Amino acid sequence: MTDNRVFRVTVRGQFTDLSDAARGYLVKAQAEHDLFVSSYTPEGTLSYDNRILFFNMRYEIHANSEEKALASSLLEAEIFLQTMGFTHKPLKATAVDVSQIWDSTK
Repeated sequence: MTDNRVFRVTVRGQFTDLSDAARGYLVKAQAEHDLFVSSYTPEGTLSYDNRILFFNMRYEIHANSEEKALASSLLEAEIFLQTMGFTHKPLKATAVDVSQIWDSTK
C-alpha cells in the first residue's frame, strides 16, 4: 500500500528541567517559534508559549494509516528534542487525515 494519505499531526508536550543553554536558546528564538507563524511541514515546526513551558510540533506526514503517521511524528519529535537538548514530559499526538477532507470537497 502506498503512502497516499496526508496527515497533519500535532505533537504536544511540556518542557522540564531545561538547561540554562537550552532555555537561553528558546528565549532568543521565541519570535521565530510563535504559534501564529508555525505551519505543518514534513520536518516539523516547533512553537511554544511565552513562559517556555508548553510546546507544539506540527508535522505533515504522508502515510497509509493514522497509526503510522502518529508513530513517525512522535519519533521525529523525540529525535529533534533530544538533539536540541530540550528535556520534556511524555509527548502526546493527534492526527487529522486532511486527504479525507480534500476528498469530501470534490
